[in-house]
Amino acid sequence: MSSIVVNDLNIWFDDKQALRDISMTIPEKGITAIIGPSGCGKSTFIRSINRMNDLIPNCWIKGKVMVDGKDLYGPDVDVTEVRKRIGMVFQRPNPFPKSIYENIAYAPRIHGIKDRKQLNEIVERSLRRAALWDEVKDRLDRSAYELSGGQQQRLCIARALAIEPDIILFDEPCSALDPIATARIEDLLSDLKNEYTVVIVTHNMQQAARVADRTAFFYMGELVEFDDTSKLFERPDNELTEKYITGRMG
Repeated sequence: MSSIVVNDLNIWFDDKQALRDISMTIPEKGITAIIGPSGCGKSTFIRSINRMNDLIPNCWIKGKVMVDGKDLYGPDVDVTEVRKRIGMVFQRPNPFPKSIYENIAYAPRIHGIKDRKQLNEIVERSLRRAALWDEVKDRLDRSAYELSGGQQQRLCIARALAIEPDIILFDEPCSALDPIATARIEDLLSDLKNEYTVVIVTHNMQQAARVADRTAFFYMGELVEFDDTSKLFERPDNELTEKYITGRMG
């Protein structure tokens, strides 16, 4: 398991500052939700945890993101290894144009696992963890595009689990899903938090209240408040937080 310690994190895109002086400690295991209005830096923040912002031109970063005491932005860090340890599930399901089986087996193969029996075990274990195995076990050779949107999102979660990460980041994982599929993903998140450190960005405050152990409120690139979810929603310390969660601020 892995805790995440962020110290004085600042991020710019060209000359526009997206995050300002973010410091917080995300404990291992459990679910931490990141909430706040559009454009407040939520996605930029979680993408800093697995260095996805590196892929954006003219992005520069100051500060530290530590996982188990190691700075992910240190000079000797292998970014591929970072992204192996820290999985990510995006807003819209993005399965590969391959079979269900190959979606799961692809990353383990890249990391050197060639034995078919071992790959079969990884595929089954990952799909079971993502609560998808019983629905797809008889059609593993069919295209992932034949699955429903909710099933595709669970497939993407299984794909992230296949390389045994310590941390899983979710960027608005339910925003493209209907209420039934959303409920399945939320149930799955509640199961995953027993094994993984989970960080989820969500616009849906009810979702944060339902699934998260801790919640951070971001506003205009700054961390306004970070506390146990029940405390933050019921007795926020900051007036800005109260205005946002009561709907008096967009």
